[in-house]
Amino acid sequence: MQNGRRETLSKPNDYRFFPGAPEGIIDLCDAADIAVGTSRVFTFGSGASLFEMFVMRPPENAPLGPASADGLVAYVNVCPHAWSPMDWKPGEFLDYERRYIHCTTHGAKFRIDDGICIHGPCIGLPLTPVPIVVANGVVRVAPPLD
Repeated sequence: MQNGRRETLSKPNDYRFFPGAPEGIIDLCDAADIAVGTSRVFTFGSGASLFEMFVMRPPENAPLGPASADGLVAYVNVCPHAWSPMDWKPGEFLDYERRYIHCTTHGAKFRIDDGICIHGPCIGLPLTPVPIVVANGVVRVAPPLD
């Protein structure tokens, strides 16, 4: 993982640099399966190439930035400070007030709409977004066209 981590550190906003990241267009789930204020975790690979991401349908009062797809946002499940999973229990990412994504390791808080840390040891650092689209009701990973 160390080599993958070093490479990821040099390009922190491209999920494809994480070991085990999905390649190409991948169907994840039906958009209707993710209720308002909830998330789903998706895992690819195994061992040193394990990759986890989550897709969230933010609470109704949360702002949505340009990265949202049909009201959904997606990020790699890795804190940019501690390089550990973010969820405090499987699939649970929101803080107590349900306003921010909360990292369970050091209590960092991230805006839902753009993933920028606003509280904690990594202020200003972003979560790594995973580009998604919703087509015919299906959430899909949609890698950027390079």
